[in-house]
Amino acid sequence: MSFARDYLAQLEAFAAKGALPRIRALHLPPIEAAGSKEGEFCAVELEGGALGLSYVLLDDTLGRLRDGQDASGLAGVAAMTVARAYVEGVGVQRTLGFAVANAITRHLFDLSGFVPPDSADAIGGLAPTAGERIGMIGFFRPLAERIVATGAELVVVELNPALAGPQAGFYVTTDAGVLRDCDKVLSTSTILLNDTLERMLSLCGRARRIALIGPSAGCLPDALFSRGVSSLGGSWVTDRDGFVDALTRGDGWSRYARKCAIAPADWPGFASLLARL
Repeated sequence: MSFARDYLAQLEAFAAKGALPRIRALHLPPIEAAGSKEGEFCAVELEGGALGLSYVLLDDTLGRLRDGQDASGLAGVAAMTVARAYVEGVGVQRTLGFAVANAITRHLFDLSGFVPPDSADAIGGLAPTAGERIGMIGFFRPLAERIVATGAELVVVELNPALAGPQAGFYVTTDAGVLRDCDKVLSTSTILLNDTLERMLSLCGRARRIALIGPSAGCLPDALFSRGVSSLGGSWVTDRDGFVDALTRGDGWSRYARKCAIAPADWPGFASLLARL
């Protein structure tokens, strides 16, 4: 099965334990923030305050959500009804399904008392060294410069052909096949949403470590670990009110959330969390 189906199956098992909170609200960044990192994510909130994030800059997703074309009437809807669109839906509906799935995961974490540890660094604990070949899926320029500074060789895989070409100390390509020769891989968590996860991971057979990072990496990690991912780094909201206020104004919200990372050694397992309920 796909990661999305595996993830949803776990959430269905959680929902079978008892009624889940319904959806309280969808929180969107202002459309004028779409060109900055403050405008890249939406948050779905469940009754009780659990938040789940999803990337909104694929195609015209943010515009459609701001126009209310695809998100009207979410308040009060059963969370699993919307979460199933992560598997069954397309476009905007899949984006919302992923956000709700992540909100359900945060609700499970809160109920079971699981709190992910802080992230050790911004690059998923890859610890690149001179002589290693590092693959990056999605162009994070500041992180690219940090990796190059270690003396490691870096190649970046990007879907946007306008970004392809040589950079200072590394190069960007649209050919994902270059991942076959990489010792370690750092990927944006957007691959969980844009239908490229399975293909990208299939190309990383040589990689000793694969780290997925990004604010929307708020999912259950079991199915990712079983596929070779070694670290899942996301954003753990610590101040719900401050976070929502900042997101909806298009301001930076990092002071209302901390960067966290889950590795297999840190993870008790989904079955263990269910057993705690």
